[in-house]
Amino acid sequence: MTIDPITLGVLQNGLQQVCNEMDLAFVRSAFSPVIAEALDRSDGIYHRSTGALIAQGELGLPVFVGTMQFTVQAVIEHIARHKVTLHEGDVFIVNDPYLGGTHLMDVKFVQPFFHEGALWCWLANTGHWPDTGGMVPGGFSANATEVEQEGLRLPPVKLYKRGQIDQEILSIILSNIRIADQRIGDIKAQAAALTTGDKRLSALLARYGAATVEAGIIELEARAAQQMRACIAAIPDGSYEGEAFVDSDGVVNEPLRIAMKITKRGGTDDATLSFDMTGSSPPCKGPMNSVIATTKSSIYLAVKHVFPDVAINAGTFMPLQITEPEGTFLYARYPRPVSGCAAEVSQRIAEAVFAALGKAIPDQLFGAPAGTSGNLGVGGFDPQKNRAYVMYVISGGGYGGSPAGDGISNGCSTIGISKTTPIEIMEQLYPVLFEEYSLHEGSGGAGEHRGGFGVNYRIRLRRGEATVSMVMDHGRAGPPGVQGGGAGGVNTVEIIRNGQTYVPAHLSKDQDIRITADDVISVSTPGGGGFGPPSARDADAVKHDVALGYYTAEESRRLFEASVPLA
Repeated sequence: MTIDPITLGVLQNGLQQVCNEMDLAFVRSAFSPVIAEALDRSDGIYHRSTGALIAQGELGLPVFVGTMQFTVQAVIEHIARHKVTLHEGDVFIVNDPYLGGTHLMDVKFVQPFFHEGALWCWLANTGHWPDTGGMVPGGFSANATEVEQEGLRLPPVKLYKRGQIDQEILSIILSNIRIADQRIGDIKAQAAALTTGDKRLSALLARYGAATVEAGIIELEARAAQQMRACIAAIPDGSYEGEAFVDSDGVVNEPLRIAMKITKRGGTDDATLSFDMTGSSPPCKGPMNSVIATTKSSIYLAVKHVFPDVAINAGTFMPLQITEPEGTFLYARYPRPVSGCAAEVSQRIAEAVFAALGKAIPDQLFGAPAGTSGNLGVGGFDPQKNRAYVMYVISGGGYGGSPAGDGISNGCSTIGISKTTPIEIMEQLYPVLFEEYSLHEGSGGAGEHRGGFGVNYRIRLRRGEATVSMVMDHGRAGPPGVQGGGAGGVNTVEIIRNGQTYVPAHLSKDQDIRITADDVISVSTPGGGGFGPPSARDADAVKHDVALGYYTAEESRRLFEASVPLA
């Protein structure tokens, strides 16, 4: 079937709109601030037999672009293996990291979509639950040595059967997680998003016909692959190497190396990029192992950062060939702990991709971004409200300088569009006071175009007792610059208890730090790497930065080698 360009454009936007409305339904009805305010979730449409991505919402996290299709594939394989019968209204729940997942807190719902009585596609979404049990509130256990210590692991099971929730499965889930009374709201919101998608996709098929929509999906996939090949074709043939380092695994205080080798071959019609990470560090004891779905998705999102105009569907990834890095910490198998893979290791993988491609197409790349989600979990009991709580904080950092200009400050992480929950919301829900939320001045890497700045925040516990856990990164060394640019500032964490300052041995990873009323958590996030030699920075730009307090006069003289008067 031949589809005219106008109809194809309408179908592309129609499928996108279905996913966008799923996203909005999820956000507006969720109970947890991490979903409702921080937007840590995603929705999409997937192929009925392959699980391949058809469309994803514009507001969905990029890291879920790849992982959700692997989750859907795992559900399809589960159904075939166990001869599961599907009905309208069935919804599978799964968070097993080894079955196309990320970490246990990212809980996936997968629903079959039927058209005229036959399975037509799958609708799926992911929501970050603030707790799934495990050693520490929030699930980011920095010291876990096996996945069971990280929380409740769910294989694909039908949580909803013919539209009705299975109370027995629900009771098992709620009996194994903290603040269970608040999870039922998120569960219903996640299911409601799929119901919204079902209605909107049904309307699209009714308007254009299933055959036309399916033909449009095939054409859109082919065009995305063609568009990606055209972008890759502009890269000179050859092999390019880059590397990135994870601070530590949380248990052994030594860096983990990601060795990235990218090989480009072919022209406009057959261009490919091959990715080889087999020279990376072996599996680690702590929770910084990455499951293969997250490893692959990290490469997908990194390439999409380099070529942002390419449309997103399964065709986007066809020219990308990944050698599975078995025997390294980037291919975790059971029972390796993985809580840091999606939020932290994924960003180091992307950083390694940027470093390698920067040697191939230097005028299109940029200094490394902050590269950490700044995962902070605070769990305790509020005596005033007489209830337990788990507060999850993610924070922004600086973007790298680029050929186009300076990096932005307090930007979202490499892997997503999630943002920090407004501090007014957190102060309302939890017994905390944010004493500071400011730019991490001086953290932008020096360069002709400097990196953006991270943020500083200080949280004071107002009442009761709590435990603090964090899984962050770039505490040893800041995000590297490119083309002679300097590295951004590092991540720092301090806990001030009874006037004494505690700094984690692993700098950015620790767990079960006990605090009481009036104790303070102080965090500074990394700035982005600089682009180009600092001495080439415009003198007026240097003076402007000093005038705004971004750098002191002394810092500017040292970092930018400026010879102009700064006072």
